[in-house]
Amino acid sequence: MVSGFSGLPGGVAVSHLSVYDWPAEADGGVCGGTPHMHLTCSEGYVVTGGHGAVQTLTTSGYEVTPLAAGTVAWFTPGTIHRLVNEDDLRITVLMQNSGLPEAGDAVLTLPPQYLTDPETYASVTVIPAHAPEAEQERVARARRDLALEGYRALRDAEGPEALAAFHRAAAALVRPRLAEWRERWERGARAAASATGEQLDRLEQGDFSHLADAGVRAEQPSAYGKFGMCGRLDVYKGTV
Repeated sequence: MVSGFSGLPGGVAVSHLSVYDWPAEADGGVCGGTPHMHLTCSEGYVVTGGHGAVQTLTTSGYEVTPLAAGTVAWFTPGTIHRLVNEDDLRITVLMQNSGLPEAGDAVLTLPPQYLTDPETYASVTVIPAHAPEAEQERVARARRDLALEGYRALRDAEGPEALAAFHRAAAALVRPRLAEWRERWERGARAAASATGEQLDRLEQGDFSHLADAGVRAEQPSAYGKFGMCGRLDVYKGTV
């Protein structure tokens, strides 16, 4: 019997993102989200409305990629990125590894003193789930501004040492969760790839029995307007 995989193609996940229109006074009033980095996941943007940009910082340097309706942009792990909202920027986000970027694989570019251990990091980044919306927004804006402080320092640094230090601190922060991440990968992207491999093997042998197990799934967002790193999110439970 061919093993199946019922998640989204390739074990990706999606969410709908309305990028924050909050101006950052310390950044010249530019509106946008919180700069951060993923350690094991690529992420893609399909721009569905408005326009803006994504700022990125890697060992190759700082870049700005314009975003407008119809743009598809993506980047690999290790890319520090920040979305800038110039006019009602809306994006469908494609996330590797069954939505792991929104389930832990992200480290904000906080100043180094907040990257020393998971408890210190969480104290300034966790949005209280049951707090009033106004308090959730306050925390989301505060952590955005704090991350911008560290982000500016990384952008302004000369030489590779500052970025390497951030990479080192980020890797240490996430280490306690790697077993959980591996489990998500195994039941998602790895399972999807394995299912395809087995189906190819069977088809080569003339066995097409898996076609009789075809199915269709559809769902609406399980939550609307959650405070994310880059903006307000509509998320889908079944894709993560």
